[in-house]
Amino acid sequence: MQFGIFTIGDLTTDPQTGRTPTENQRIKNTIEIARKAEEIGLDVFATGEHHNPPFVAPANPPVLLANIAAQTERIILSTATTLITTNDPVRLAEDYAYLQHLADGRMDLMMGRGNTGPVYPWFGKDIREGINLAVENYALLHRLWREENVTWEGRFRTPLNSFTATPRPLDGIAPFVWHGSIRSPEIAEQAAFYGDGFFHNHIFWPKEHTQRMVELYRRRFAHYGHGTPEQGIVGLGGQVFMAKNSQDAIAQFRPYFDRAPVYGGGPPLESFMKQTPLTVGSPQQIIERTLGFRDYVGDYQRQLFLIDHAGLPQQTVLEQMDLLGEIVPVLRAEFDKVRKPGVPDAPTHAGLVASAGGPLAAAQPDEPVVDRWTGTRAEDNNRRNA
Repeated sequence: MQFGIFTIGDLTTDPQTGRTPTENQRIKNTIEIARKAEEIGLDVFATGEHHNPPFVAPANPPVLLANIAAQTERIILSTATTLITTNDPVRLAEDYAYLQHLADGRMDLMMGRGNTGPVYPWFGKDIREGINLAVENYALLHRLWREENVTWEGRFRTPLNSFTATPRPLDGIAPFVWHGSIRSPEIAEQAAFYGDGFFHNHIFWPKEHTQRMVELYRRRFAHYGHGTPEQGIVGLGGQVFMAKNSQDAIAQFRPYFDRAPVYGGGPPLESFMKQTPLTVGSPQQIIERTLGFRDYVGDYQRQLFLIDHAGLPQQTVLEQMDLLGEIVPVLRAEFDKVRKPGVPDAPTHAGLVASAGGPLAAAQPDEPVVDRWTGTRAEDNNRRNA
């Protein structure tokens, strides 16, 4: 099972000090958090995509993730989410394939609609078409990564005639895609149709809602012939804040919760913790609550935590990560103990290459890896035009 963190990149004033980090500080802090995630043994770092204040999460996540890829060696880099509705699928195909090469395959991405209404008209889109945009744009993106010559026509962009997206995916293997959703069953259906992963945000809603969404995905995953319901690829989000005892954790986190962009003005902290998976408490309480997620979603493959939201100072975030680094081995071991036989691991690039019988799988230790998926070669093109 994979464990990691995700950031939404909010630029929030610290209610304790009244200080707001600059955009430059927040961006550099995010890179430090990603490096720290690898240092403490996490599997995944993911970043959101936003185009509006109070967020400085990248409008183009591959820029940030490529920078982090150059400073890390092992951690998987992902998004949380990539806006499939307002981005051009052609640009997504090329940007993320390029990132895949730069990161030597240790990346995947999560597709989402986005829930900020004004963003849609900024990119010439209509939020009322959100689901239709998600369906059509991903259908095209899926083809662009798997076909070298794509002829296509749809409702929301100009047609393509024998178009080849470059660079081609590394080793001929498209990046693995998670479809992220908070409340849209159509997105769970989309993930199931393609046999992709389904990621439930798992922050704002009660467990019964999460359970229904995951069960829908699993049922439809099996319906489309990708395997048994238990073989669906599921990820969960969540937010935690830890201290040695629960009273200190609640006292420290409360002022940040009360002013948080995504929480502030809602129910009190205690009510929110009772009604949703938000967990504030001791490390043992975090362990027990997280292990309990399996009770209503079954075995799953990826758990991401939000830990830098709401104006928490960088030093506090890093301290939280040290605590997370201590409990993740416990969580990993406990989940492994109860995992049912036959439940798949979270997909990785190396695993997908091996299962596809690609060049990495076929090469012997002393043989060079031949990349047979480089697209059209310039010399071939010149020969045809001669």
